[in-house]
Amino acid sequence: MPDRCLLYITDRTQFPGDECARRSALLAKIVEAAAAGVDYIQLREKDLSARELEGLAREAAGIVADPRRLATSDQRPAPVLLINSRIDIALAVGADGVHLRSDDVSPRDVRQLIDCTGHRPRTSDHFLTAVSCHTPADVLRAASEGADFAVFAPVFEKKDRPGTQPAGLRSLHDACQARIPVLALGGVTLQNAAQCLEAGAAGFAAIRLFQENRIESVVRALRRI
Repeated sequence: MPDRCLLYITDRTQFPGDECARRSALLAKIVEAAAAGVDYIQLREKDLSARELEGLAREAAGIVADPRRLATSDQRPAPVLLINSRIDIALAVGADGVHLRSDDVSPRDVRQLIDCTGHRPRTSDHFLTAVSCHTPADVLRAASEGADFAVFAPVFEKKDRPGTQPAGLRSLHDACQARIPVLALGGVTLQNAAQCLEAGAAGFAAIRLFQENRIESVVRALRRI
C-alpha cells in the first residue's frame, strides 16, 4: 500500500439531475480521480440493480485501465478499482478487488473463490479485499481473515448524520494496531486529516471530500500533510 493512501468512494446520488446526469457526473469524477493520482476507487452504488451496476463498473474499469487517464506528475500507477460487496460483478468486469461490508462474507471466503476461478485483476498483482470496520475488534478479525486493508468509520461526526456516534481518534489508534493498513473514513477533512495520521492511519477514504472539491487539489493537500 502506498504512503498516505487515498480512497475515493463513489456516490452518484449526491450529484444533481436525473439518473443520466448523475451517472455522467460520476464517470467524470472517476476520470478526474484517476488523473489526480488517487490510489483506490470504490464503486459503491448500492441502489443499482446487478445489471445496472455491472454496466457502470465496466465503464469505470475502462477508465482506470486507460493510460491516457492517469496522473503523470509523480508516475503513480493506475488507481485500483474495487467493487462494493459484489464479488461476481468485480470478476465479470475485471476489477482489481472487492470492498466488503462489515456483515459480508469473510476475506478468506473471497480468497478461496478467487483461487478457484483463477481470476487475475488488470492493474494489481492480486485480487484485493478491503473490509468496512467500525471497532478495533472488527479490524483484528478482518486481519485474521486475510483482508488486505480495513476502512475504519466513522472517525469523526458526519455533517449529514449528526446523530451518528463517531468512533473517535482513540478507537482509530487502537484499530491501527492490527497488522493490516487502516484507512480513516467519516468526517475526514483537510483540517483534521493530520490527526488520523498521528493515530496511525495509513491514509484516508472519503466521498464528499473528493466529490465536492477539485480532486487534484485535495490529493495534493493530503499528500503534503
